[in-house]
Amino acid sequence: MAMLEAPLKSVDAYVAYFAHQDLPVLRRTVRELEALGEMATSVNSRELAAIVLADPLMTMRLLSWLQNHRRASQNHDITTIDRAIMMIGVDPFLEAFCQAPTLEAQLTEHPKALLGALQLIARARQAARHARDWALLRHDLDADEITVATLLHEATEIMLWVFAPTLMLRVAAMQSMDPKLRSSVAQKVVFGVEAVSVQRELVRVWKLPELLVSLLDSRYRDNPRVRNVELASRFTRHVATGWDDAGLPDDIDELCRLLPLNREALLRRLGAPPDAFARLLGSQD
Repeated sequence: MAMLEAPLKSVDAYVAYFAHQDLPVLRRTVRELEALGEMATSVNSRELAAIVLADPLMTMRLLSWLQNHRRASQNHDITTIDRAIMMIGVDPFLEAFCQAPTLEAQLTEHPKALLGALQLIARARQAARHARDWALLRHDLDADEITVATLLHEATEIMLWVFAPTLMLRVAAMQSMDPKLRSSVAQKVVFGVEAVSVQRELVRVWKLPELLVSLLDSRYRDNPRVRNVELASRFTRHVATGWDDAGLPDDIDELCRLLPLNREALLRRLGAPPDAFARLLGSQD
């Protein structure tokens, strides 16, 4: 499969390119599915869903597959992974996904890009855990939907690592030289577009459920569910650079407005270390 070695001309060009790629998944995901496949008679959809939700790439692959194989009789969207697997069935699911290509094989000649992709995937998983916790605190109508949307929040950036590793390493180098440089700015310089602009169109081309599409669109951040997803991704990105990240005070302010917790309880729940705890507790208005 040819990888992108030079930027494309427009958002539409990136969307057309990505829409026709065969998404790889984590090697661990394939191994775990193969292991469960050997005892398929005792496997249930929740066990499979847990494996899928540990892998944003597999989550993307499953949801796009489900939409492309949607039955004419299906009159409602499937927005969570366990429901998707229940609809497909355990045996058909294992048959369809056990032989997926792997991220590690895709990037075998690009070890630094593989590391970048794996770090971003780990961050997406952490963000999804935060988002689920906050959704439960808010008594959200369906915390599973929030979890899936947050896991997909970095979908396009992950795909840039997978299919344009050389270009993404340039983005990483720019940010290494200037830690304050926003990823969106670096992406615009290297790719000519921002990942978020590509993602807004790509999720529609993939025909993802409209609910998930709206949860991923920051233009609807007045909706508390959208804000839950956005804040989980943003907080996790900031804290990954350290608890002294300049963006964290604003994140904490917004979380205090979103969640039914006071500032001290929130910082304890987030596991803020003592020095950051004191600083962020004192940064309130």
